[in-house]
Amino acid sequence: MTLLSFAFVLGVLVFVHELGHFLAAKYVGIRVLKFQLGFNPTIAKFTYRGTEYSIGALPLGGYVKMAGESQEGEEAHTGRPDEFLSKTKWQRFFVLIMGPVMNLLLAFALTAVVLYQGADVPVYIDQPPIVGAVLANSPAAAADIRPGDRIMTVADRRVDTWEQLFLAVGLRPNRETTVGLLRNGLDITRTVTPTTPSNQSRFESGDIGVLPNVHPRIPSVVPNEPAAKAGVKAGDVVLAVDGEPIVFSSQLRDAIAKKPEQPIRLSILRDGATHTITVTPERHGDIGWLGVQILDESKSIKPGVAEAITMSFRKNVEFSGLIGQTLWGLVTRETSPKQLMGPVAIAQLSGESAALGWIALVSLMATLSLNLGLVNLLPIPVLDGGHIFIMALEGNARRNFSRAVKERLLMAGFVVLMMLMVTVIYNDLTRISWFNRFMPWR
Repeated sequence: MTLLSFAFVLGVLVFVHELGHFLAAKYVGIRVLKFQLGFNPTIAKFTYRGTEYSIGALPLGGYVKMAGESQEGEEAHTGRPDEFLSKTKWQRFFVLIMGPVMNLLLAFALTAVVLYQGADVPVYIDQPPIVGAVLANSPAAAADIRPGDRIMTVADRRVDTWEQLFLAVGLRPNRETTVGLLRNGLDITRTVTPTTPSNQSRFESGDIGVLPNVHPRIPSVVPNEPAAKAGVKAGDVVLAVDGEPIVFSSQLRDAIAKKPEQPIRLSILRDGATHTITVTPERHGDIGWLGVQILDESKSIKPGVAEAITMSFRKNVEFSGLIGQTLWGLVTRETSPKQLMGPVAIAQLSGESAALGWIALVSLMATLSLNLGLVNLLPIPVLDGGHIFIMALEGNARRNFSRAVKERLLMAGFVVLMMLMVTVIYNDLTRISWFNRFMPWR
């Protein structure tokens, strides 16, 4: 499942990317010699109208080989009008830019499809980040962030919703960060260092320990079980357990599970009034059991076609900004390289998403397509953006660079990409628990 899902996800993204180059080349009249998915060795191929279409055994990329795009080899420039280097800079720019553009369009389309399906989302996710609870011994508690504070900015960037707050904080694990607050009408600033939760092993993400003002609900109670006998009723909202605020259903389940045959105090909100109920969970195996159903407060979203398209545009613009912020953070060393993932992690996520269903898999593809499109626009030689950057430099200098200069630039870009690849593969391997045994330095 994992390997097939990975091959499908990457195959679609690479195909769409290379199709952009291919169609653009055909449009401006460039002769395409080869269209390949995957890298050599070639396992299947056929030729149609002068173009070889092939599939490589390694599904980690692909390429479109055009006539006259270099100074040597099969695609050497001879001066024919149907060659890449015979075209104007604007035509070559169009061919180069269309690969990333197709990935961006794919991300937009897939996101719209996912959003159109509708979903149940937490009620607080698009609400202003007003602190409802602060976890004990958390970075927020140490920084004197209090319930009722409205978080306005993170690292001088405005946050308007809980979703934006979680993303902004998540990008800055173990990095000292300024947080702007609105408290009793006054603007104040606190310095906090987001930490990585101890149970988080795959991707390093920051957390400061603030929670929204929501609580889990009990929609039903099993008759003659501990909760029913103690007076818990359907519709009750659980505010706290033994004085500790409860925000999410997982917290309530954990609090019940870890105290079998031990009395616990539930702070309940019922009909606008607060009640305290003492109940003793039964022992079911090694965990406690009350006999209640527990749900987080959520709301259903079912947009129409036009609304889904608008929401997709907004989300992709927002995520593009976050990707740009992450990339810039890598340069300024404000973002940890541990947040990057490579082919191993993508394969794992592909398999897990496929197991959850097609919506999860399509959502993952949309995210990866957006990343692929934006990363390919970076001005790093070897990438599409790098070739565009070199053309821009040549246009500014009003002359074409020599082959030796271009080879040095491409080699520099290749070295940068190899360093990045080594980093992401190392990150992927550190997320595999059994592989850590071969890393005594960790």
